[in-house]
Amino acid sequence: MAAWWEALVAAAVGAPGGSSGTVVSICVFTAVLCLCLVAGHLLEEQKWVNESITALIIGCIVGAIIFLLSKGRNSHILRFDEQLFFIYVLPPIIFNAGFQVKKKQFFHNFMTIMSFGVFGVFISVGIVSAGCYWLFPKVGFGKLDAVDYLALGAIFSSTDTICTLKVINQDETPRLYSLVFGEGVVNDATAVVLFNAIKNLDISQLKGMVALKVISDFLYLFLTSTILGISIGLSTAFVLKALYFGRHSTDREVALIALMAYLSYMLAELLKLSGILTVFFCGIVMSHYAWHNVTESSRITTRHIFATSSFIAETFIFLYVGMDALDIDKWKTSEASFNTYIGIFGVVILLVLLGRAAFVFPISILSNILSGSSERTPITFKHQVVIWWAGLMRGAVSIALAYNQFTFSGVTSDPVHATIITSTIIVVFFTTLVFGFLTGPLISAMLPHRHGARALTRGLSTGSNSPNDDFTLPFLSTDEDASGSGIVLEQAKRSISMMLERPVHTVHIYWRKFDDKFMRPIFGGPRSH
Repeated sequence: MAAWWEALVAAAVGAPGGSSGTVVSICVFTAVLCLCLVAGHLLEEQKWVNESITALIIGCIVGAIIFLLSKGRNSHILRFDEQLFFIYVLPPIIFNAGFQVKKKQFFHNFMTIMSFGVFGVFISVGIVSAGCYWLFPKVGFGKLDAVDYLALGAIFSSTDTICTLKVINQDETPRLYSLVFGEGVVNDATAVVLFNAIKNLDISQLKGMVALKVISDFLYLFLTSTILGISIGLSTAFVLKALYFGRHSTDREVALIALMAYLSYMLAELLKLSGILTVFFCGIVMSHYAWHNVTESSRITTRHIFATSSFIAETFIFLYVGMDALDIDKWKTSEASFNTYIGIFGVVILLVLLGRAAFVFPISILSNILSGSSERTPITFKHQVVIWWAGLMRGAVSIALAYNQFTFSGVTSDPVHATIITSTIIVVFFTTLVFGFLTGPLISAMLPHRHGARALTRGLSTGSNSPNDDFTLPFLSTDEDASGSGIVLEQAKRSISMMLERPVHTVHIYWRKFDDKFMRPIFGGPRSH
């Protein structure tokens, strides 16, 4: 017992303990992860707290214990490596988001979600970057170059919507839930892609072409990464359908889906593309086609395996952030005063609030105008406030991007960079804890539960097969429907009118018919009725 305690202390202070110290560190970290699971279970009924908040608090407590054991020399068990995060921790989180996404709601609100997640990020990055450039010198901190300011815009534009999603009732407000969930995923993907495009900039050579260069790089990475993810997802579905692995082993089915998903991410990184976008769309395609080509037991297994992996990865990163908040090395390296920290924190929070408001409310209003009277569930002002609030929390992606830009393997000797890292941790802590605690009361006040709402919203999903939603399109009609040129012309006029009135819904209908006729017979999956 004494030897184990000495090994733990040695691991905490960073002493060279060889493989023994590494084993002890992993054992302790695994035990703390288990503690987070138990605490999360006990607090499950409390809507004001979730796994992220629980992991942060427990991480702080463990970090404080290690800090005391090491006599102020260290606060974490494992050294954070941003490459470790992007290669091992992030892929299961993003893939599970794509694999579990409710595709019908997601694609029904696709244009609005993409507007929030793509255009919104560009607006937020512009406001945060310009605001930091203008206001940081006024609080006594202004030693960054142009690329660093742009990187800060991407870092603080990445959101974490877990707290809000836990509280929103999906049955009562299906469109709101879809918008918050969809924007959260697309936002992270866009922020990472934009961050990578910014890192490749050479400001000294581009001069006035910086914005055009960033946009062109972003579009290239976005399109190529999406195509790669869709291609690998379709390839996996075709192999599973053609070879029928389940007749011999369900284990091979599950293994193939998991390995192909990870291969899509690593192949994108190898080709200098966006792995996060690739694995997200790969997850969507696999759940749409490949998942239907495996046995029932494999379907259940894949759902639980991917959800569990994502959950553990999210808990891991927040637990580490909690411990890293007390990392004395970064605080010692930073030369910023207390007043400077307060100024930086205030500036970032203000810009985050303004950056969200600058696109959430205008895009919501524009979406309501374009949808017209045909949209059954407009984005009300209360829903707009919820969407705005949902994107105020900052999480794991912000931390990882900050480490990627301002540290080397989690360590930095630059006082300015150390100040940015510690300030990012403060912002993540404040937004996750304070905004996270306030999310429950806010949602309860803005969206009070309504009895019978489930029955009212049954037909709101675009995947519903109600006659009112599935109108006839003459371009894909049968010969019996096309008897008489006058009837065809009248149907064409009516369908074109409906297409102009409800373009997203019309495209969805076209896609569903094309999917049933051409895609599903090749790649698998049940046909729509």
